[in-house]
Amino acid sequence: MKKLSVTAVFDIGKTNNKFFLFDEDLREVFQTYTRFEPIPDEDGFPAENLPAISVWMIQTFREALALPEFEIKRLNFSTHGASFVHIAEDGSPATPLYDYLKPFPKELLEKFYAENGGKMNFCKATSSPPLAMLNSGLQIYFLKYAKPEQFKNVSKCFHLPQYVSFLFTGEKTADYTSIGCHTGLWDFEKNDYHEWVDRENIRRLLPPILSGKTVLKTKPELGCIPCGIGVHDSSAALLPYIQRETEPFILLSTGTWAISINPSNTTLLTKKELKRDCLQFLSVNGDPIKISRLFIGEEHKFQIEAMYAYFDQAKGTYKKLVFDPQLYERVVSCPKKRIHFQYLKAEDFEISQATVTYWSQFENFDLAYYTFIHELTDLQIASLNLVLTNSPVKRIFIDGGFNANTIFLEMLRKKLPDLEIIPSDLPNGSALGAAMLINEAMR
Repeated sequence: MKKLSVTAVFDIGKTNNKFFLFDEDLREVFQTYTRFEPIPDEDGFPAENLPAISVWMIQTFREALALPEFEIKRLNFSTHGASFVHIAEDGSPATPLYDYLKPFPKELLEKFYAENGGKMNFCKATSSPPLAMLNSGLQIYFLKYAKPEQFKNVSKCFHLPQYVSFLFTGEKTADYTSIGCHTGLWDFEKNDYHEWVDRENIRRLLPPILSGKTVLKTKPELGCIPCGIGVHDSSAALLPYIQRETEPFILLSTGTWAISINPSNTTLLTKKELKRDCLQFLSVNGDPIKISRLFIGEEHKFQIEAMYAYFDQAKGTYKKLVFDPQLYERVVSCPKKRIHFQYLKAEDFEISQATVTYWSQFENFDLAYYTFIHELTDLQIASLNLVLTNSPVKRIFIDGGFNANTIFLEMLRKKLPDLEIIPSDLPNGSALGAAMLINEAMR
């Protein structure tokens, strides 16, 4: 039997860890996934289970190599950003994979900003809103001063996409898509690492920056297969659209975060935009791309669990709802804000919110859910407008978890009548983008 030539991709998310095989036309022909519960770091804060993820990746790849119907010709990786893996001299992790929600010591953070011209000046230079541990470069600063004994053992610091590539190739690399992802590392005006990196003698810990189209090879025991250096998932998800679309567009990539990406917006960031979580990414070629972010996935998860508990509904109930125009009009006609957001800061967008959520004010689950999505989409539109301004965009593509939420989609359509809201027809966009990248590099 003739084997099908395929490209393998690991897509490592905050929730699911997926493995795909794509044929020569980049059609998905195989998928498997798993998830791992967090494990506590040395402070008792939940950390990602990097040991289990690493074992699963190697084992899954070996099993795929043994599949009789496929021949793996290429391998690449997409992972979530804002995560650093610090390795010792022997290549093993020297610290846990700290969660980007881990608290950053307040005094240490204030010291850092004071040393670097003040918070907003620093944020403007690095196109990074002030996000503490989510500014992943600051995780190295945190490690140096808050965990000096562990820091002594650190030989190299990888962003997660390049660490998983290192697992398979043994090669130490860095790439633009991870460095440019609100890390606080990159000075966008100088087009180089920010001066604090050298002042703190951090550059020696950062591997050389290579093109996203660099091709390595897996270790001999893993087949010496052409292998990419990995790519940040939001940047990867953009690639299929850039290749396919000829008119300006925005990609709203949804999941834990909703990332609004406008590749045609090159306007400079203002301090006000930074406060609203607007920033710039670097493309695979090192070019700036304007984006804005909103933590809607985690907000949705928190609110829906509260609704299920109060209204005694089974999990998944909201997925059965269909858009009801009359219920929508009833919800939007209410001038009073009724939802208090757990994670989102409505005041940053000069939008009010309820002081507390009283679920008893809603007569049923449907009304509560519609009200939540109504107030959530107001915030989503405010976030989208940060990258829409002064840009000739007429279409918004939505991929990820919310592209299947018809109530979310229809409310956006009602509120943005001049724009075409298009649920993505490119499933698993970040994995597909990583596959495209390694395929282009091999041509």
